[in-house]
Amino acid sequence: MSAVRQGTAGATRHCPHCKATILESAAVCPGCRGHLRFEAGPAQNALATPLRVEGTIHQTAADGTAEYSMVLSIRNERGEEITRQVVGVGALKPDEKRTFSLSVELFAVANKGRGGR
Repeated sequence: MSAVRQGTAGATRHCPHCKATILESAAVCPGCRGHLRFEAGPAQNALATPLRVEGTIHQTAADGTAEYSMVLSIRNERGEEITRQVVGVGALKPDEKRTFSLSVELFAVANKGRGGR
């Protein structure tokens, strides 16, 4: 019998370590990778990673110093913006590099009915 409360798919909570909003079902925070609970069963692994993007920006000496903002936007099937967040900001001096990575992971939802084991 599991002591973990099964919530609604997509329900969220805050990580006690980094305060990021995460899925209620997460055993490990995807942001700080802090353990939130220890499970006797197998770790929750992603079913798929349908989106993974990585890119590097290199500021050349000829271009001088530049600033950047990393903005994340999520839209629904109608194109309506669900959320928009500034993830990070900074500056690049000549001959500096920054690499940005984004991944979206899908997880199975445990649908256990009442009284089920």
